[in-house]
Formats: sequence, structure tokens, C-alpha cells
Amino acid sequence: MALLFKTHFRLAKTSIKENRTRSFLTCLGIAIGVASIVLILSLTGSVSNLIKNEANEIGSDLIVVRPVSKKDSISNIIAEFTSSNTFEQSSLSLSDVTAISNIKDVSAVAPIVTSTNTVGSEKNTFSSVPVLGTSPDFIKIEPLALRFGTFFTNGNKEKGVVLGHMLSLSMFNTINSTVGKTVTIMGERFMVVGVLDEIEESINFDNVDFNNALIMDTESLDKLMGSTQVQQINIKAANTDSLAAISDEITAKLKENKSGDENFTVAYGDDISHPASSLFMIVSGILALVAAISLIVGGIGVMNIMLVSVAERTHEIGIRKAVGASSQNILMQFLFESLILSVLGGLFGIILGYVLAFLLSIITPFAPYINWQILVVTFVTTIIVGIIFGIYPAIKAASRDPIESLKHYR
Repeated sequence: MALLFKTHFRLAKTSIKENRTRSFLTCLGIAIGVASIVLILSLTGSVSNLIKNEANEIGSDLIVVRPVSKKDSISNIIAEFTSSNTFEQSSLSLSDVTAISNIKDVSAVAPIVTSTNTVGSEKNTFSSVPVLGTSPDFIKIEPLALRFGTFFTNGNKEKGVVLGHMLSLSMFNTINSTVGKTVTIMGERFMVVGVLDEIEESINFDNVDFNNALIMDTESLDKLMGSTQVQQINIKAANTDSLAAISDEITAKLKENKSGDENFTVAYGDDISHPASSLFMIVSGILALVAAISLIVGGIGVMNIMLVSVAERTHEIGIRKAVGASSQNILMQFLFESLILSVLGGLFGIILGYVLAFLLSIITPFAPYINWQILVVTFVTTIIVGIIFGIYPAIKAASRDPIESLKHYR
């Protein structure tokens, strides 16, 4: 058996070397599809890693409550991104925040309410500024670094706001003297009490770009907007040894508050880590589909080349059968060749995919994410492609009549 495989490998190697350009282009078709898959998996893993690391840096006492839609995830995401009032799609409310804050082992509660508004200053006015509504406890749960000033407190939360680093530069052309100045939101004036330090990684489990956001008190935002819905509730547990018990108590309290309807999730530990942007997941899914189509096209290229190879080597097939080679031997010979082409393309695709991921990491915060699962998935995929698209040409070669094959000349 080992000798037979060695013979198949030698014949495949000879055939590939005799048609270097054709073989290279065939491998390239597979490589493009594999590289696309590797790049997408690397990006997805990198985003998940960023959020997981951020959650770990905050501490082991974090619990997060998020709404759950009864729709399937795809239709829910599409509905959210096609709605002009995405913040009204959540099942959480400010009454839920109050209910959680009354739990004994909870030391801090900060809701996440997001909106977009026109924000003006004495120098500039900007539309579609991301506005984050939260509570003074937010700084206790997620310690954002303040460059100047302080976070708003219970004493000044009604009229105090905090600006992101880039938003302060855009609105006032400076960050040094922004504290104490005023901004206007929907005709209401608010005083800037703090400016955040620049944050290098904009991806986070809160799904908020803090560099460009304006942060204000939830109740103040609720008065401006008329009504708001909470996208997320961040909770700091007083006792880190009983997160599961606290989580169960939060679940029971919210179910009671919602008349038994469990349209929310309570997460802690590694469960907090998930891709922050649903839009990113949609784009990744679309790109994965394109990559799969590219891989199928590459597989069709393998089939096409193998059919040409079978036609060119009909006389060789006749000779091999005449000297005793079985149809199974012929089938394995050509199937082995298609597998080699596919695997070579897959290996080149893995290298190309990670080179692209590295180049992308230079201009984005997404560091290349390498793990054995990605390598196994891509390698197994290339083998499957080689078998699926190589089996028909191999069967066609094996079914050749030896007498008719011997009459055939190139």
C-alpha cells in the first residue's frame, strides 16, 4: 500500500511539473478562497479576543444584562439597522436598572442607553454624534481614563457631560481647556465636566466608540428624548465568589419585574465576550459566503484541469490497464493528483491569508488571530474540495476502456 501511494505521488508530481503554469493557476484559485476564509476567521477571532481581554481587564466582578429578541438573529439585526430608532428595540428599561440596584450583593449598576443627536458648541456643530446615557456608577464599573476633569456625579449629573477625546478636538479644537465649556443638545445646554483620554481600541463589549461619544446621565437623556430603552446593564458584584448566585438573583428579579417574561440574558465571565458589533458579524457572514463561492470556483478549476489531464493521458491509462492496473488504481491515481493540487493551494492560501491579516493589523486594531482550529478547518476544507471536485475526473479515467484508450494518441 505504501509503495502504491508512493507511485501515485510520483506520477502526480511528474504531471504537475510538466504543466507548471496550469498547475500554479489551479492552485491559485484554491488559495484565494482559502485565504479569504482564513482572513475572515482571523478577524472574527481577533474581535472576540479584544472584547474578552477588555472584560478580563475590568475584573471578575462584572455581570452584564442584555436584551434578547424573539426574532431570529439575522432578521433582528436587519430590523435594528434599518430602523431610525434602534434604541427603542430593547426589552430592558430604567425600571429594570432600579430593580437590580436594590439587590443586596450589587455594588454598582450602570445602564447603557445609546442615541445619536446633533451637538453644538460655540465653535462647531455636529450631527449624528453618538450619545451614551449612563449613571455615575459607570466609572466605577469600567474605569475609563480621564484626561481632564472628572466624571459626572450625583451632584452635577443633570447638566454635566463627558466628552470623548476626538469629539472634544472636533468641537473645540482642543482638549486642554474644554472642561467648563458648554454644549447644546436639542436646545438644552450642558457643561463639560470631563474629557476622556484617547482609547486605542474602539471595539468593546459596550459597543460604544468612546473616542467620539458624549456621555451624560440616563435620566437627562430620557428627558431630552421623551423615552429611552436600555441596550445593556453593566453590574459590579460586591462578592466575586458568588457571581452565579448573584446572576440567578438578577434573573429572578427581572423576571418578576417583567411578569415572568425572560426576554433578556445575564452573562458573566467568558460569556460576556462576544463580537461587539452585529453589523460586523453580518459583513463577516457575507464575506464568508463570497469566500465559499471563491473556493467552489477554485474547485471547479481543479475539476476542469483534471478532465483535461484525463483526456491528455488516455493512452497512458490504456497502457497501465494493459499491464494490470485496476480501475481502482487509476481512480486513486487521478484522485491523488487532484488532492495534491487542492492541498498545495490550501497551504499557499493559509500563508496568504495570514500575510493579509498581518498587513491589515498595521492599520487596524485587529491583530492576527492564529489557532489550531482555523488551521484544521482550512486544511480539512481543502481536502474535501479536492475529493469532491476530483472524484468525477477520476471516475471518468477509471472507466476508460483499455483497448480504446490504447488507440488514442495526443
